[in-house]
Amino acid sequence: MPLRQIEVVIPEEGEKACKELLEDDSVEHFWQDSSSQQSGFLLKVLVDASLSEQFLDKAEKLLNRYEGYRLVLYSVDATLPRIEKPEKEDEKKKEADKDEPLQPWEQPIKGLRVSREELYSEITDGVTMSRVYISMVVLSTIVAALGVLRDNTAVVIGAMVIAPILAPNVGLALSTALGDFKLGKKSLKTNLSGITVALVLSVILGFILHVDETVYQIASRTEVHLSDIALALASGAAGVLAYTVGMSAAVIGVMVAVALLPPLVTAGLLLGDMQFQLAFYAFLLLLTNIICVNLSAVATFILQGVRPRTWYETTKAKRANKFALTLWISLLLLLGLVIYFA
Repeated sequence: MPLRQIEVVIPEEGEKACKELLEDDSVEHFWQDSSSQQSGFLLKVLVDASLSEQFLDKAEKLLNRYEGYRLVLYSVDATLPRIEKPEKEDEKKKEADKDEPLQPWEQPIKGLRVSREELYSEITDGVTMSRVYISMVVLSTIVAALGVLRDNTAVVIGAMVIAPILAPNVGLALSTALGDFKLGKKSLKTNLSGITVALVLSVILGFILHVDETVYQIASRTEVHLSDIALALASGAAGVLAYTVGMSAAVIGVMVAVALLPPLVTAGLLLGDMQFQLAFYAFLLLLTNIICVNLSAVATFILQGVRPRTWYETTKAKRANKFALTLWISLLLLLGLVIYFA
């Protein structure tokens, strides 16, 4: 995993807490500056990206008593000389045997992923309702519609890359994993707005333009099979896994938007052309993909250890996880029956 630089800014009286913070095993290198008496004490720390959450949690626990403290996280492209990690596994095992067992919310995060703060910051940027978001929905819908009507795979892929519908679905899953109902409401509102705009625009295009239901890009999305469930589950898990390890949003869009925007646009075009039966199957594929993406996203966040910092928030998040998993699995089973008999 790459490195992260974390800047810790606190009042002068918090300098002792910083010394305790430097004892954390996630610290690779540090430097400090206390020359400015007015602005307080500044500490800069290099940590492994997969351990940045561990450091941030400990920092919040130690520094929340000081008013005006601030933690700032930066990505590090490279550093010289290279940091070589010594082998300390045996020493850590001995220390772990001596210590008392930790509570579930105090257990170190396992696996390679970025911190929850990085995830939250990146995902919340994509769930904000704005003119830019609506513009991206409109543009990606037009590109996808023309690509579908022309039976041009390259154009459809281009629409997948710029489609902003993915982020609200991932934001909804993250809100479940963290028990953040405010983020959940925001994600749901943005998601429904984006889907509505894309659907209305594609219906208008379907009414104006000629829609040939025999072209591959349309015909392939009016046939729903049980294998589509496996495809959507895999693509959703791959996309969220890419989020958690800090991969590019464009790569995530290629992997996951394929399951969302094209069937939505296809359904709208067929509705506009008054082909209601085929539109129903396209809607069924869209609904199946949305449920599968959300189910796999919630499961992936849970398996990656994405959870709140405090025990109270963890308890709330566990209830939200149980409810969400039960809801998505129930809806998936119901849709599976509809697909089987249809």
